Amino acid sequence: MLLAVALSVLVGAIAQRVTGMGFALVASPALVILLGPFDGVIVVNLCAVISSLIILPRVWRFVEWRRFGLLVAPALVGTLVGALIAAHVPGAPLQVVIGVLVIGALTTSLLVTRAEHVARGWPPAVIAGGASGVMNAAAGVGGPALSVYAVATRWSQVGFAATAQPYFVVIGAASLALKLGQTGWAVPELEPGAWPWIIAALLVGLGIGELLHRRIPHHAARTAVIVIAYLGGAAALIDGAIELWG
Repeated sequence: MLLAVALSVLVGAIAQRVTGMGFALVASPALVILLGPFDGVIVVNLCAVISSLIILPRVWRFVEWRRFGLLVAPALVGTLVGALIAAHVPGAPLQVVIGVLVIGALTTSLLVTRAEHVARGWPPAVIAGGASGVMNAAAGVGGPALSVYAVATRWSQVGFAATAQPYFVVIGAASLALKLGQTGWAVPELEPGAWPWIIAALLVGLGIGELLHRRIPHHAARTAVIVIAYLGGAAALIDGAIELWG
């Protein structure tokens, strides 16, 4: 099991470095199955924050701090709202709704992009940040909402991937604090020696991602972001539907 956990973290870290997002979407399903819902999500959140912190110095000069501020402020409010929703709304219908919204919004954004219309100003950023915060705290899928915003505004892949790192550090830490606070700050009890393997896999994955990042064209990375966002929405929808009607 430990090897499977390490492999999941490694693949998630590669996705995070290459595309700027995707650690939780890639690693979460396997880690939740292997470690259980609580421990799996906590490990995902913690590794996602650490990976973004490690990547941040590499992309610091490309971070668009004004856009970061427009996104992160409503995202923090959304995180609180999402935590309240998660505490009072059953997980299955919530995941179905979020999955439908993500897929619908992303598809609409792609169609709008083809029609030569570009979303501008602060309202799209506030809406995207708030939605991302709600979805991150409620169902662990905060990345797709950010992808919708990036597509709708035609945000450059370089700026998106860089700005996403401090963004994920902030909302990831907030979500982690809320989840641990609700359980009396209980730390996941993994098998002995698990954490060194997890950290090693994270570092190796980021190293591989760094090498691949230099060789993958920006348009290919943007395509990967869109695919990961669709997979995240589909995973939430399918998982919720199975639990709801299974």
